Formats: sequence, structure tokens, C-alpha cells
Amino acid sequence: MAEVAPPPQEPPGTPESDPRGGMGRFSPPKWAWLWLEARWAGLRPWGAFLAPRRFGVPRDLGELWRRLAHNGRRFQSNYLALFAGLALYSLLSSPLLLVALCVFVAAVVAVRSREAPLVLLGRELSPAHQLGVAGGASLPLLWLAGAGAAVFWLLGAALVFLGSHAALRDLDPPESPELEMEPV
Repeated sequence: MAEVAPPPQEPPGTPESDPRGGMGRFSPPKWAWLWLEARWAGLRPWGAFLAPRRFGVPRDLGELWRRLAHNGRRFQSNYLALFAGLALYSLLSSPLLLVALCVFVAAVVAVRSREAPLVLLGRELSPAHQLGVAGGASLPLLWLAGAGAAVFWLLGAALVFLGSHAALRDLDPPESPELEMEPV
């Protein structure tokens, strides 16, 4: 009986055989991709998110808390997208901060891609210690670039814009197929 040869396989590391799209060891873990896909699937239409007729002042503190909780759950993906947009704006409006972050990311990539152990002052450093040294060396540059101020601006802007949206957007009516009312 003739033996059947196994089908040819792609060499490891090619984009066809790598489920992470060929990025190899620098790609995010699978749980991160799944989380991003879930956020993308949960994105609500921007027209519904910004519908001007859906906004109003809450009557009391109880309604305010209900709106914050309901809209926070309903528009979580939209809020994350806007937060990412604010973060991108913060980076692009501060070129020195962008350079500092690029230096930090380059240092981390250099440490992660290093095959041989790093010896510093006669001591071999573990990968965790190497990442600590890379972070410590990048810290003064991040401080000079104003990373702390950018983080607090980002948190404040997100709290004001996204919190205002969540507090002022009315609750959605319960979805009931038999009771559909048309506007008059």
C-alpha cells in the first residue's frame, strides 16, 4: 500500500499560519482581540448616540443615577471610542509627549526582542528587571514631556464630556413589539 504524504504546511511565522496576522511575539494576546471585537460589536449608531431630542435635565438625583448607570452600560463602546479619540488628540497635540512615548515603546520592544540575557554591572538582569530599567530610563523624558498633565487632562475631559452625555441623555423606552407609537 502506498503511503500518502502529509499536505505541505506553511513555515512558522508566515501571515497565513500565524493567527495573529503575522505580528509574531509583538501581537496582543487573544483575549485582547476578543475584547476589542466585543467592543466593536457593541458600538451603537452615532445618530442614536447624539440624537438631540433624547437629551434633557434629570428631575431628581435618583433619575440622574439611573441615567448614568443605564447610559454607561448602553453606550460603553461609544464612550471607549470617544476616550480613545481624546487620548489620540492629547498625543497629537503634544509632539514631545509623542516622542517620549515612542522612546518608551522602542525601549520595551528592544527588551522584549532581546534573545541574549542583559548583563549590567556584572549582574544578569531578568526580563522583568530589564523592563523596569527601560521604564526608569524613560521616566524623566515622560516627565519633561508633561505626561502627568496629559493624563489628568484626559481623565478630566472624559469625565466632563462622557459624564455629561450619560447624565443628560434620557433613558430609552422599554422595547415592546406590540406597543409602537408614532410621533405626533
